[in-house]
Amino acid sequence: MSTLQLVLAQINSLVGDIPGNTANVIEVACKAHRELGADLVLFPELTLCGYSPEDLLLRPSMQIRIEAALEQLKKAQLPCAILVGYPRYRDGKIFNMAGLVSEGELVAEYAKQKLPNYQVFDEKRYFTKGDKPCVVEIKGIPVGISICEDIWHSQPIQRSVEAGAKLMLNINASPFHRGKAQQRLKLLSRQARAAKVPIVYVNWCGGQDELVFDGGSLAVDAQGQVCVRAEEFSEQLLPLSVSEQSGGVTLLPGDNAPPLEDLAAVYQALVLGVRDYVNKNGFNGVVLGLSGGIDSALTLAVAVDALGKDRVEAVMMPFRYTSDLSKSDAADQAQRMGVHYREIGIEPIFDAFMGALSEEFAGSVRDTTEENLQARSRGVLLMAISNKKGAMVLTTGNKSEMAVGYATLYGDMVGGFNALKDVPKVLVFELSRYRNTVSEVIPETVISRPPSAELAPDQIDTDSLPPYEVLDEILNLYVDQDWSAEEIIRRGFERQVVERVVRLVARNEYKRRQAAVGVRISERGFGRDRRYPITNGWKAGE
Repeated sequence: MSTLQLVLAQINSLVGDIPGNTANVIEVACKAHRELGADLVLFPELTLCGYSPEDLLLRPSMQIRIEAALEQLKKAQLPCAILVGYPRYRDGKIFNMAGLVSEGELVAEYAKQKLPNYQVFDEKRYFTKGDKPCVVEIKGIPVGISICEDIWHSQPIQRSVEAGAKLMLNINASPFHRGKAQQRLKLLSRQARAAKVPIVYVNWCGGQDELVFDGGSLAVDAQGQVCVRAEEFSEQLLPLSVSEQSGGVTLLPGDNAPPLEDLAAVYQALVLGVRDYVNKNGFNGVVLGLSGGIDSALTLAVAVDALGKDRVEAVMMPFRYTSDLSKSDAADQAQRMGVHYREIGIEPIFDAFMGALSEEFAGSVRDTTEENLQARSRGVLLMAISNKKGAMVLTTGNKSEMAVGYATLYGDMVGGFNALKDVPKVLVFELSRYRNTVSEVIPETVISRPPSAELAPDQIDTDSLPPYEVLDEILNLYVDQDWSAEEIIRRGFERQVVERVVRLVARNEYKRRQAAVGVRISERGFGRDRRYPITNGWKAGE
């Protein structure tokens, strides 16, 4: 009988930082061997360059840097073998590669066979697919190597099994969306049972622009049962013992972290997305406008949980229409969360703008222009604070607003990152209630009262929009599921409401193009997932 001690390295890489990522691989491998007795450490997909490097892959120096990194790994004389991901350049082509480094040599390489080209994935733009399995013997156990999308298809696994593999290793950069962890587990269990081999799955953990990689690395036996599972949304070294006896391979049970509930997983995705975007881009902290409304309240909670209270500043910027309740709620939450808080009125700024524009506006009636000037006055203040203090502005709009354009360009849309960009309004309420079960930081009146932009007397959101429960369901069907307007109407929604929502979605693509990047939590977030032309003659609703 032989035993193979694996360690799944659920780590966080920085895209483009090849020297830093390589040094981290060496450090983690040594630690895994020293503390956990690792014979083999598995690292995620494209670990050396980070995922996704996008057009950095087309830079001529990428090949030079990757080759240098591989030489560094070989010369490091690591105390254990490693399986690590990187791009490989050959004959004018680029392959998404996994390499096995052992005893100072690159002993095997596997090129990814299935290249995803849907949703946020664009791998066919860069990579050439591989066409051969890779099975290597490690401590007497024949092991098949695969990469991410390969495991979603039966053919790569079957080829490895036919080549003699008795254990499948799968390295990943699999981004989060709601329900993804459950999808992965069902898939791995089904594939393991079909191929009659255990599968070891290691995933990246970290944020990269709008994508969040949730970790959740795990291993299932040949019957599809979970043997070990890592925590979600945190870096971890997960040990796994594999034994081989009489030609059979057994995974020994080990650490098995319980999966997160839906709201907890979404909230942690927002936190990790904000933390990595701010830290990886070198900002001192963040500043946001705290209006007393629920969107900014939830954003503040996420920011503090991501960065700590000392790196977060909240600014209330009242106007004549701002209610006393909004001001008191904002101050209350800032005090509860211990952040630096300031109140700066925008009335003098607004009056200055109106004075400068008095001749231009002569003879015109008041409309949304004046409302937008309020929002833009606030945007100017936030950007000035950002420039002076090196703190990034967190904008606070939600997916419902982004869909229908219920936001002001260069006003409340100002900012470098948006935690709630892919969070529908109803989910904003649910997440706020969830966060208060951890510790009550959002005042109850913020959650219970009707949402309002407070840009006009007695204004509430439903003056301009359908109730959010209705709006979010229509948007889910039209945006996320690509239903036509007629299909949605047949579902029981009012024709006038549906047609208006559909028109608003089509008309506001230009705003979404200029919106800050934000965390993706759905399978159809605005940005990489959904790309529509701004200028087009398409009849909305079809």
